[in-house]
Amino acid sequence: MGSILKTSTIESSIIKPIKHFEEARKCHTAHYRLEAMRKAAVGFRNDMLAKPQARFYQSMGLIRVPYPTKYAFLNCNVVPSPFIHILNRVFIVQVDSEEGVKTILLSPSDAEANAETPYFRKVIDKAGPLKELVKKFLAPEINTVEACLKLAGLTPEDVDYISYDHLHTQDIRRWLGDSKNPGLFPNAKLLVMSAEWAAANFLMPPQIDWYCPNGLAGVPEERIIQLDGDVMIGDGLALIRTPGHTVGNHSFVAHTPEGLKVTSENGVGPDCYAPLHSRIPGLKKYAQQTGMEVILNGNTLEGGLDQYISMVVEKTIAGSHPLYTDFPNMANSSELTSYWGFPGYRPTVTNGDLSFGSVHKKK
Repeated sequence: MGSILKTSTIESSIIKPIKHFEEARKCHTAHYRLEAMRKAAVGFRNDMLAKPQARFYQSMGLIRVPYPTKYAFLNCNVVPSPFIHILNRVFIVQVDSEEGVKTILLSPSDAEANAETPYFRKVIDKAGPLKELVKKFLAPEINTVEACLKLAGLTPEDVDYISYDHLHTQDIRRWLGDSKNPGLFPNAKLLVMSAEWAAANFLMPPQIDWYCPNGLAGVPEERIIQLDGDVMIGDGLALIRTPGHTVGNHSFVAHTPEGLKVTSENGVGPDCYAPLHSRIPGLKKYAQQTGMEVILNGNTLEGGLDQYISMVVEKTIAGSHPLYTDFPNMANSSELTSYWGFPGYRPTVTNGDLSFGSVHKKK
């Protein structure tokens, strides 16, 4: 573990292996692996906090989408609505490296293409002739990736890397190109765990509903950087393997003035990482009855025990939120939010859009 696949010499000076979790991952029994990974997460957190921060960090909302309550709060008897609403965000992070300032887009979703994901397509198609109106109600678009870049003062040419915590619902062809078009980001490459790339290209039936058809098809191989372990991206950004939600899931850890912000979709919001403090009906009771430390986001359940361990690792790395100290410093990529169309629940904590530092523009 910890090595990097298919990188150039230049990229090897930007993307560097992290060794903190290697021994802990070797524990075959889940109970012992949980405690070993928790301990390793404390060590990694302390080391990362002692190192430089990211130069710039900004998150912006893209689109609100309906999501089944039974998946968002796995096994919990919670709100009466069959759906909750989650807000997909894009994260713009700039870091210093040996090769200069690098710009990374985390979770840049192509809303139009991603709507073809079978699960969401079936939900919309049930509306028949009213499906366009229903789509605007169920999935209102707030912004686009292109507009968010412009608001930050950046251009598509400025983007060096893109990455997703996992590839559910993602169509990356608009960004990186295929046999028909060159892609919007001419200099960007995808950072992805090799296990995730392999799984997304050879889907099993339980996975198909959640992957965008042909979303990876024809993307040039040289635009893909496959990783087989935890890495640092320059100064202030880490990609940590957190399998479970998908086999190749990873989490983003950004060092900001508010500490370590951890981003993934293993959970749909801070409530799921501290259920004993949640005001969402049912979460606290379920945690008390079961001893569950975290509440899984479980639409495909590729590895429940691994996902549980990964969520504990995430919240341990994150530490406490600077304002909501009962909750970890999670900034989830698809965050549970209130929505008037789906009454009955309200998240205890939401992050909103975040911004730290000053953007660096290429000359």
